[in-house]
Amino acid sequence: MCHLAMIEKSASREFAEHLKLPVTQLVASTQAWLNEYPNAVSPNPLIGQERAVTAIARSQHIRSSVSHIFMALPSGVIVEDVVQRMSSEQGWTTDSMHDWVYLANPEDERAPICISLPPGTAEAALVGLWEYLEKLPGERKERFNQLTETYASAGFRHYLELVADKLFDDIPGSELASVVISHTEPKPWYYCDRVSQASLFGDIRLQSIEGTISAELHLIRPGALLQANGGTLVVNAAELVTQPELWRQLKHILRTGVYEWEQPSTTQAAIHYEPDPIPVDIKVILTGSRELYSTLQDYDGEFANIFPYFAEFNGFYATQTQPVAPYFDFLAYVENKARTRPLAKSAISTLLEISACSTSHQQELSLDAIALIQLLEEAEVLASLAGETEIQGEHISKANIDAENRDRLLAELNWQSIIEQQVQIDTEGTVVGQINGLTIVGMGGVEFGEPSRITATVHYGDGDIIDIERKADLSGSIHTKGIMILTAYLANLFAKQEPMPLSATVVFEQSYHEVDGDSASLAELCCLISALSEVAIDQSIAVTGAIDQFGNVQAIGGINQKIQGYFEICKRRGLSGRHAVIVPKSNLVNIHLSQEIRAAVAQNLFTVYAVSHTTEAFELLMNTPCGEPSNEDKDGLFGRIHQRLQAVISSQHQPNKPWWQRLFKNSDTTES
Repeated sequence: MCHLAMIEKSASREFAEHLKLPVTQLVASTQAWLNEYPNAVSPNPLIGQERAVTAIARSQHIRSSVSHIFMALPSGVIVEDVVQRMSSEQGWTTDSMHDWVYLANPEDERAPICISLPPGTAEAALVGLWEYLEKLPGERKERFNQLTETYASAGFRHYLELVADKLFDDIPGSELASVVISHTEPKPWYYCDRVSQASLFGDIRLQSIEGTISAELHLIRPGALLQANGGTLVVNAAELVTQPELWRQLKHILRTGVYEWEQPSTTQAAIHYEPDPIPVDIKVILTGSRELYSTLQDYDGEFANIFPYFAEFNGFYATQTQPVAPYFDFLAYVENKARTRPLAKSAISTLLEISACSTSHQQELSLDAIALIQLLEEAEVLASLAGETEIQGEHISKANIDAENRDRLLAELNWQSIIEQQVQIDTEGTVVGQINGLTIVGMGGVEFGEPSRITATVHYGDGDIIDIERKADLSGSIHTKGIMILTAYLANLFAKQEPMPLSATVVFEQSYHEVDGDSASLAELCCLISALSEVAIDQSIAVTGAIDQFGNVQAIGGINQKIQGYFEICKRRGLSGRHAVIVPKSNLVNIHLSQEIRAAVAQNLFTVYAVSHTTEAFELLMNTPCGEPSNEDKDGLFGRIHQRLQAVISSQHQPNKPWWQRLFKNSDTTES
């Protein structure tokens, strides 16, 4: 018997070793990326954005009222930089841009005339107009010809003809002209970030002279729309759509191709002042989130007709489908923006590791420019304080750790409550029907991982799994779905021929907020198997993972925070070498653990197991093979549960005995 026990123990160790993850699988392989470092880099914020850039380039070739763009941006993209780069690379033109001038109307001083002039010529043209009017009407012919030849503008020619026989005194008002838009150095695009009536469309100011309120030519103020007329206007969509009237006005202008000035008004009355409308030929790019794009599509039937081009920017660079070398151009752009001293090779390696960690994927790198800039700026301070001429890897690591620590106060308070046993979490010993599930807690604007004690009890019933969280209205819909799936899995195993005569209750202990998500369904199932089989669970191992009806373990989110949260508890209590976590094998690409955890794994003080099926988790936690749900299997987990159920079913055919006697008899039978 001793020899057999030794063989079984050896097989159990072999099984556990097979599921154990080596240190190399707990972090992205930065060395392989470093091997692709190019001989020269060229700063570029558009790396990894080919899909979006192509969509915008295609739209720029189409000048119509129904070819505008929505640019969906993830966190960390600097709009001005990416637009400037695209404008330069794609050669956005300024050929359609003009100077715009308002001139006094000799027939109605309240209706100024608008004319366009070649870009950069407005001021000189108005000087010529002044000289033209200084001459007597009979002496203007030569000057007329000079002006019309110099300035190719039908509107300017028409105005010269209109005032050909007028003197200054014949033109009403105190002003002759005002330059509204002047493109001395034309820009192909303009950005309107803070959206208002004045900043986007412009307005007409009012003045009060001796108690008389009026408008004049110089009080006509253009917005970004007119400045970008003939080119490209980039607008912050989130700011725009919060002001429905401005959103409707923009759509109207894009449909009609005409901008009409809003009538100026005071609190007492409107002032009648109606400058000529201005023709609009413009490409509009709205910038915002993908969620905002979806909302606009759902709630504005016109949106898709006006903004058919969707340009979605990536938040990550996928190294599994693209060469790594171009990513170093993106890092060079980030380094330039941060204005730091040079990065040593160790710094680049550390930066790649942190970049991959922020994407929660071992084969992806972050394109969050702002987050990387902030990290480098802090590393620059540390390098400066250390008197280094280059930023080293240790400076970036320290900056990253310090940034994480600044957000960890609430997490540490929660972890401390576990250490002090105010919240009960066992990390040693074995218990029947109790397990540590790994959860993510969102609190005070931060998220962190921590273990949560899940317990299950079994009683005589009709096979129901009672979710106390749901009964207390603390269960989200996805968590409820997870409970239903594990119920289906148990029924598929143990109730194919006849109903299960036992019911169970499962609960997150000392949890006072809503529980949602299905990532605890594997832990809950393990807990139920323990309670049904009456085999204790190793409390030093925590579990996370979702399941399907056939027992396959599925990927979950927040895996790194969950592992970190459990590790912190075990570290504070003292790592024993038995502490471990069980995670879905399908989450391997998402695992990116801190140097501290990797060091503990290397020293065999902490273990990460990856499982693909529930049975692997059962056997790790309960150190017992699952076996088959049959009477022949006396020692396996499933065999024990099957025999217990059969005993209860048999006892149900003894009507003369009270139910509690039947249940206790069932317990005795099971133990024997």
